[in-house]
Amino acid sequence: MRITVNRKAHFNAAHRLHRKDWDDETNEQVFGKCSNPNYHGHNYELVVAVTGNIDEETGFVMNLKDLKKLIYDKIEVPFDHKNLNVEVPEFKELNPTAENIAVVIWEKLRKELASHLDLEVTLFETPRNFVTYKGE
Repeated sequence: MRITVNRKAHFNAAHRLHRKDWDDETNEQVFGKCSNPNYHGHNYELVVAVTGNIDEETGFVMNLKDLKKLIYDKIEVPFDHKNLNVEVPEFKELNPTAENIAVVIWEKLRKELASHLDLEVTLFETPRNFVTYKGE
């Protein structure tokens, strides 16, 4: 029997959406106020969903205490209260859109999970704007 367990987390971070190879006018047209050269911030909400079979011995798909620590160590510590463009190596050259942030989070967590578990990441940039990535 496959079932999904979920863990919520959050982090606050600044970013700027822009392409270095575009001029300021083009960045403004495409990314709007999110291309502000002085950056802007979000209170990101993260939902990490892990799907697998219930272990007969423990009754868990995954121990949520372990998932909490994994999210804290791999996502919250490196991202929280950071300028993503400047302080997070994955975004030195990668535009930190919600889509790209979700993919980076998924990749960081996927490396740490057992191969028989499926992973889905949902990242809320605002209460109304969010993305989901399943590794596809």
